Amino acid sequence: MIYTPEFWVAVAFVLFFVIVWWVGGFGAMASALDARTARIRVELDEARKLREEAEKLLAEYKKKRSEAEKEAAAIVAAAKSEAEEMTAEAQKRTEEFVVRRTKLAETKIAQAEAQALADVRVAAAETAVRAAERVLTETVKGKVADDLIAGAIKDVKSRLD
Repeated sequence: MIYTPEFWVAVAFVLFFVIVWWVGGFGAMASALDARTARIRVELDEARKLREEAEKLLAEYKKKRSEAEKEAAAIVAAAKSEAEEMTAEAQKRTEEFVVRRTKLAETKIAQAEAQALADVRVAAAETAVRAAERVLTETVKGKVADDLIAGAIKDVKSRLD
């Protein structure tokens, strides 16, 4: 048994652990592992905090995006409403303009008709007066004729005015 290699490997293994224990290697390894565990714990805490901050920022940006989309939708709706109002008002103004122009044209036509009728009446009256004057001058003569003609002319003029 002393001459077997396994025996000497076991002795060397035990001696190694005794030397490591005597030098304080186990304590150093334990403290190194504890320090590494603490460092990893700190890094994990920091990573957790960063993740929470990132989630908060993401939620905040999602909220801002939602608000911006709502605001954009409201702006678009307002613009559509305003455009519809402007279109309706422009159509109303156009209709009013057409109505005014139509009334103005009708008024001008009526005035032209009235003027033409007045002109025709005047022309007819003047023609009737001339004809009456000729007839009377040919049939009636003297002072009576002049009085009749003057009276008839005054009568026709008063009827025309």
